[in-house]
Amino acid sequence: MGAGIDWVINSCRLLTRIGDEFEASQPFAGLRIGTAIHMEPKTVALILTLQRGGADLVAMGNLGSTQLDAADYLRQRGVTVVGQPTTDLTEHDGYLRELLATQPDVLLDNGGDLFVRYLENPYEHLRGGTEETTSGRNRLLPLRSQLNRPVLVINDSPIKQFAENYHAVGLSVLESYLRITNRTPNGERVTVYGYGPCGKGIAVNFRNAFAKVTVCEIDPVKRLEAHLDGFTVVASDEAVTSTDVIITSTGATHVIGADDLPLLRDGVIMINAGHFPDEIDVAGIASSPGVVSATTADGITTYTTPAGRHVHVLAGGHMVNLNGPRPLGNSIESMDLGFALQSKSLEAVARGTVTAADVVVPVPSWIDDYVSDAYLASRG
Repeated sequence: MGAGIDWVINSCRLLTRIGDEFEASQPFAGLRIGTAIHMEPKTVALILTLQRGGADLVAMGNLGSTQLDAADYLRQRGVTVVGQPTTDLTEHDGYLRELLATQPDVLLDNGGDLFVRYLENPYEHLRGGTEETTSGRNRLLPLRSQLNRPVLVINDSPIKQFAENYHAVGLSVLESYLRITNRTPNGERVTVYGYGPCGKGIAVNFRNAFAKVTVCEIDPVKRLEAHLDGFTVVASDEAVTSTDVIITSTGATHVIGADDLPLLRDGVIMINAGHFPDEIDVAGIASSPGVVSATTADGITTYTTPAGRHVHVLAGGHMVNLNGPRPLGNSIESMDLGFALQSKSLEAVARGTVTAADVVVPVPSWIDDYVSDAYLASRG
């Protein structure tokens, strides 16, 4: 796998350019950066870029998304890696606390896990950091006065919204469906729950793959947008009775659960594309009276109801594009853009370019401009 990681690193043109800058300017000299983000080859490229800027790195993955080859690659290059791959919430919590015990000067968070736990046992020298996701931003917004440090939300950058969420997530979820099931989307009835940037991309990519796509969305404005984009918009109870594939991308919990079992079609495939693994209430489905579960293929668990209907869940309900057999995540180019935003945002925090007035706010526009110009320049 080392050769595969080298391929990814060498393909990250923006991070290579930023790494060259960091090596010369050393913005993180004397600082420790703690990262809790999906640990896969593109993350390796990001962490090594920060290391070139003089940072001491302590890194861990998210729930269910730590790839051992990526962790070993980092360890061999002097990065402290905390924890092992796990889908156990208690074990994951222990890893988060172990990372925070090293008292990093800057945090790179994904889902708000680090910052929430930091507030339980704060230390003065934390300068601030970044939050990758909308889920994390929503979690941290009520805590702004307690944080009182710059926290830049990468997902609120327009670049992250269209390059990664819309284009890349949609494509990688389709790729994951094909890779795990080996089934065609052609003619399948697919229902996408959530019509934010990720949901839009998923809906468009499945439609482009000749699926019949329906959207479920609680926000009236987004429902209108989905309608004007040419999708059928229906209520959840109507969708689940007639769909072949359900994909959740909402940021909410228990979007689909045990109560829906009587409505689900026999053979339905359920996929979660959201950050947290509880959009599909897999535990509730598994513990429903009379339900029997079995692993029917690598990455596929089948739940059989007392009525004899079969419900297939991919990747245990975890984020599908970073779980299951040979998970690849989003494209290299999209993550090169997103991690360029991360790198420059962390630099702004480390240098004090942003202040406590910038707590849980979008990436500054000058960073968006830098990344856009640099990406286009790298393509000639």
